[in-house]
Amino acid sequence: MILHKMALATILFFLIISSSVRVHSRETFACDTKDAATPTLRFCQVSVPIPERVKDLIGRLTLAEKVSLLGNTAAAIPRLGIKGYEWWSEALHGVSNVGLGTKFGGVYPAATSFPQVITTVASFNASLWESIGRVVSNEARAMYNGGVGGLTYWSPNVNILRDPRWGRGQETPGEDPVVAGKYAASYVRGLQGNDRSRLKVAACCKHFTAYDLDNWNGVDRFHFNAKVSKQDIEDTFDVPFRMCVKEGNVASIMCSYNQVNGVPTCADPNLLKKTIRSQWGLNGYIVSDCDSVKVLYDTQHYTGTPEESAADSIKAGLDLDCGLFLGAHTIDAVKKNLLRESDVDNALVNTLTVQMRLGMFDGDIAAQPYGHLGPAHVCTPVHKGLALEAAHQGIVLLKNRGPSLPLSRHRHRTIAVIGPNSDATLTMIGNYAGIACGYTSPVKGITGYARTVLQKGCADVHCIDDIMFDGAVEAARGADATVLVMGLDQSIEAEFKDRNSLLLPGKQQELVSRVARASKGPVILVLMSGGPIDISFAEMDRKISAIVWAGYPGQEGGTAIADILFGAVNPGGKLPMTWYPQDYLTNLPMTEMSMRPIKSKRIPGRTYRFYDGPVVYPFGHGLSYTRFTHNIADAPKVIPIAVRGRNGTVLGKSVRVTHARCDRLSLGVHVDITNVGSRDGTHTMLVFSAPPSGEWAPRKQLVAFERVHVAVGEKKRVLVNIHVCKYLSVVDRAGNRRIPIGDHGIHIGDEIHTVSLQASTLGVIKS
Repeated sequence: MILHKMALATILFFLIISSSVRVHSRETFACDTKDAATPTLRFCQVSVPIPERVKDLIGRLTLAEKVSLLGNTAAAIPRLGIKGYEWWSEALHGVSNVGLGTKFGGVYPAATSFPQVITTVASFNASLWESIGRVVSNEARAMYNGGVGGLTYWSPNVNILRDPRWGRGQETPGEDPVVAGKYAASYVRGLQGNDRSRLKVAACCKHFTAYDLDNWNGVDRFHFNAKVSKQDIEDTFDVPFRMCVKEGNVASIMCSYNQVNGVPTCADPNLLKKTIRSQWGLNGYIVSDCDSVKVLYDTQHYTGTPEESAADSIKAGLDLDCGLFLGAHTIDAVKKNLLRESDVDNALVNTLTVQMRLGMFDGDIAAQPYGHLGPAHVCTPVHKGLALEAAHQGIVLLKNRGPSLPLSRHRHRTIAVIGPNSDATLTMIGNYAGIACGYTSPVKGITGYARTVLQKGCADVHCIDDIMFDGAVEAARGADATVLVMGLDQSIEAEFKDRNSLLLPGKQQELVSRVARASKGPVILVLMSGGPIDISFAEMDRKISAIVWAGYPGQEGGTAIADILFGAVNPGGKLPMTWYPQDYLTNLPMTEMSMRPIKSKRIPGRTYRFYDGPVVYPFGHGLSYTRFTHNIADAPKVIPIAVRGRNGTVLGKSVRVTHARCDRLSLGVHVDITNVGSRDGTHTMLVFSAPPSGEWAPRKQLVAFERVHVAVGEKKRVLVNIHVCKYLSVVDRAGNRRIPIGDHGIHIGDEIHTVSLQASTLGVIKS
């Protein structure tokens, strides 16, 4: 009874304290209604169109004040009632404290940590990606209201996972440009909201462009010059960024450290002004990766003076410097006539417009649309539930012999849980993470289903010796089933840490094989990693019953893994990247940027689109506990393409996309999906196109994907609309997108449908 009264008193005390906490502890950024000057300032008048407000504000600033706003740590302008602002915050897969703009503590001790992006993308579920963005932006707004977070988040990373060794591949949406672009647009819409004129938070797609090397074999990102063809730029590297801008309406693009064809990306007007701003129509600002402007002067020696670097970057289209370089050298650049003050004004138009779209110049936070969000809206049960659901959907079943999975709670009552990642917590959330609401490790998750015996076998993922092997072997010998949780962590793959090998580190393979030989029950290998691993030995080992890739599954990862292993959830994830054998790396430097094979150099080609050699697991691989069949029920056999021109536009049996009538030019495919297995399940349907063979064409390319839940014995019909100009086109050597004329194969599982694209001339157009 005494304990009950003490517990009740504790709860009452907590409720009193919680109710007394102010949700809004942030001071008003600008245009405070308590300030008598506010009504006289036109830039504070919400009824005035934002462009006019921005123009009014810039007109009131001195050159020194303007320059003080060009860096990520923007200075206050006290005479105008404007506070300082930190632009750098991160939200790759949850609100993070990596950037300077967000701090955890007090009533905001943590935020929901979703699976790392590569894992979430394995769900191939665009609605999930957008839902995660909405949750993250709710928590971000709440933390901003509380004075501990920003509103400008430099996420997502939409670079292509071109090379399996890249340490930051875990942050990306994988190797396919269309998947990466759809992820970018979906996540950005979730973060920013659906009001094109106003922003919930401002997202940023990074790192533009051809950035996928950090530190390999003595070459680092600060010194690397990516030599990229126009063809690869157009049909691979630019695709996710173009979709992010045009379909996601992102508020920012970040340029990268590297050079592209000899020019630093942050000082290249063709990339920034011409492509991002003019061709794609970015409604937002362009920011440098941190210290990129300093790097192009100090490290790349692109210009002779710091003032020239500042001037070149701003004139190229850079609006904001993550760093101190522009703040230190822009005034002198103006004084030396390398830069006009109006160039600085143009940069500020873009950054200040975003701040006004965020409501930062609208006065009191509490009166704004998201002003009600506070501590009660962070780490909620619903948010944690979505993190678990994302992990469920992203985990991929790679092998299931027998089948051995799912395990039975009745037959498998004692589980030996072995491996350096068996009790992982921080490892599960990957990089660019914050402080999670809590963690469920794999062994803790499995303990919810069975009695567990934990023997790590290795001290860490480096597994440098076999000192702990005997205990692991004995545990496996006495258990009803064995789960080995192996793989990588941030000490192996991370920012500025590329891999040299695709094999399991150290003696991990030896541990797996020894434990598998000793185990009396089924052996399940669970892998945590961002990039692919060559586990050919395990795929071929009959003693290893099943293999599961969990990626980095986020704060709820242990629960999700256990739910998959014991059949509470039927896996439906698919690999968003190719898993290559170790031999793939022979004679393939990371610095070789060509996507297509080069026979003269023995370059094998990259990603499933251009590589046709042996693989451990192909892109899109993933098993289920049930079985699905496809049937293409209806699809056209011929699609006419109206060409606005004479025969000159139909070159080499292809039509330039710019010469085709692309509006409403769509291929509709009706597919029946039937669950012919014994369990309800969710099927991830991937639709590929194989264009007519030719020197430009990839082997095949993903053109659509759908995730569909189908009950046992049920048949569902799914309509897939494939935009012909976007998804059935290829890119020629000059970087022009063309539609091949002739037979295109549409591949869905084992089903193939042939559609013939035929050109018809409508009239004359100048080429």
